[in-house]
Amino acid sequence: MSKRRVVVTGMGIVSPVGNDVATAWKNVVEGNSGIGPVTAFDASAYTTRIAGEVEGFEAVDAYFAGTDTPDDERRAIAKDFKRMDPFIHYGIVAGTHAFRQSGLVVTDENAGRIGVAAGAGIGGLHTIEGTTLELAEKGPRKVSPFYVPSSIINMVAGNLSIYHGLKGPNIALVSACTTAAHNIGMAMRLIQYGDADAMLAGGAEFATTPTAMAGFCSAKAMSTRNDDPTHASRPWDVGRDGFLLSNGAGMLMLEEYEFAKARGANILAELIGFGMSGDAYHITAPSGDGAELAMRNALHDAGIQPSDVRYVNAHGTSTPVGDLGEAKAIRNVFGEHATKKGQFAVSSTKSVTGHLLGAAGGVEAIFCIQALREGIMPPTMNLVDMDPEVAALGMDLVPNKAEKADIEVAMSNSFGFGGTNGTLVFRRV
Repeated sequence: MSKRRVVVTGMGIVSPVGNDVATAWKNVVEGNSGIGPVTAFDASAYTTRIAGEVEGFEAVDAYFAGTDTPDDERRAIAKDFKRMDPFIHYGIVAGTHAFRQSGLVVTDENAGRIGVAAGAGIGGLHTIEGTTLELAEKGPRKVSPFYVPSSIINMVAGNLSIYHGLKGPNIALVSACTTAAHNIGMAMRLIQYGDADAMLAGGAEFATTPTAMAGFCSAKAMSTRNDDPTHASRPWDVGRDGFLLSNGAGMLMLEEYEFAKARGANILAELIGFGMSGDAYHITAPSGDGAELAMRNALHDAGIQPSDVRYVNAHGTSTPVGDLGEAKAIRNVFGEHATKKGQFAVSSTKSVTGHLLGAAGGVEAIFCIQALREGIMPPTMNLVDMDPEVAALGMDLVPNKAEKADIEVAMSNSFGFGGTNGTLVFRRV
């Protein structure tokens, strides 16, 4: 059985650098950072007091943006939204924007062939924390009956299904920082093998909560460059000292090629490859072997050679061990092609967005698609003094300024705690 082709017909984003694709892409290309002081809670006692928060976002207005909607429908959605964790708001809005951009019309005949695959790395910690405090203070009778559905991870997928009448596969894969990439990849598989004709896919996260930040601070995983937030995320720089938590969502509308073509859809890109692997080592592996295997698997799935890839959007979180391991893995996979200036480049957009955990792969897939469509490779900002071990690999890391390029194929990497890895490959159409 031959696999069916899968294309992208819609994109939706909520992020520290913008809450629509055009704004987010402009800021990423221009190197405008979305990192600043934490405002979601009092972080004065924390070793890390900066993060990538979403600004200018009002969930109901964002959901209905660009539509002419009756007041009673707005009130109904507003009532629903009051019972949801912020990560669900982000996922619903990003998914709805992707769905609307696609122009796909759901009918009784096709509803069972259109599904959702959307998860989160952590999920509703904001709601869980608040409810735990309320339980301790007021007792169990004061816990909201909406507590569970307002916080569980699958309710991004569940609510998108409910709001848009999508009766096909409805799943929420959870794999830490690889969550969105895995949901997109598995949605691709469902379409390829005939379980669905279209899928909304990606991830969402609201991670700047007291316990999450406390945990990552205790693990000494995050940057403590609190006095210089816009320069704190610095992938591959010798001064990198950890990642930064960020919030948001990234969602794609995926469709089977003939299904999209038959209805006259505007096809944005083709998703041609997906690869996974496990490090089987520790929480993270310094060698990069798992990252290498995921990339090789994705290239094999796409049926292309390493030399066909022009741009890689790296996981690149700004951690000392992870950045070096990924750089070595990329060099191993792409060989001498990786050193050819003008033919291959790698960058990390986390230098301006921070790390959106379970949403990162969705946001960065959008940036890959934009790179294909616009012929621009976004920069790795704050790369002032490159790590000598990384520099010795001889790769163009697009330091501090975007580069124009004719990009036919782009790759997006996502790696997560537990040694879970995912790679997506997109082709220009």
